[in-house]
Amino acid sequence: MLETSGQIKIVYQSVSSKSGYYGEAKGGAGRLKQLMKQLNSVISKIPWIKKQQLKFSLQERQTMREYVSSESHYFLGNRYRLNVIQTDAKPKIEIKRKTRIDLYVKPQASFENKERLMDSFHRPELKKQLPALVSKWELITGLHLKEIKIKKMKTKWGTCNPKCQRVWLNLELAKKPPHCLEYGLVHELTHLKEKHHNEQFELLLKSYMPHWNQCKQELSNGILGYSEWAKM
Repeated sequence: MLETSGQIKIVYQSVSSKSGYYGEAKGGAGRLKQLMKQLNSVISKIPWIKKQQLKFSLQERQTMREYVSSESHYFLGNRYRLNVIQTDAKPKIEIKRKTRIDLYVKPQASFENKERLMDSFHRPELKKQLPALVSKWELITGLHLKEIKIKKMKTKWGTCNPKCQRVWLNLELAKKPPHCLEYGLVHELTHLKEKHHNEQFELLLKSYMPHWNQCKQELSNGILGYSEWAKM
């Protein structure tokens, strides 16, 4: 540390393990105290994070989807057979007779094109369900969100930022039964009141959703989508 004009000047240096990016930031003693508090908070969560990563790595997963006809895909807890139809029209997805997903793609469509199309089908379908569910569970819990978003996550079903009153839900929930989506939402809503996974958190969760543990077990025991992360 260096002293300048009677104030402490501290330089923080960091190197990203993924990108190798090097950076530094400057600030006073108050900033150091804040950073140490944040660091201790992250360190305290490491055992739980490792536990979740292990749980996800051991959970049964589908083999890598190739997006070819007769392949199995899941939507809202139901299993469908994929039917790939080549067309020069605009790519789209349709569900037929509750047993089949028709995937309309260009003849030269790549694996990545098909995967993005499937994701773009799941995302709005998931979003469509959220307004009614959020209203229902805000009323039941007395808790309120400012924002809810969806993204692909490899090691958790959702995440919550209590300070911003923001929840992220895993896009994979579009493949699960609706009650599993509800559980994911209620779980993250509960973090607005108790941010740790402790006894108080479970008591709150049980008071909101008495059958929460059955939903949790269903998610824990269900088949996950393929991910490169699963091979790590």
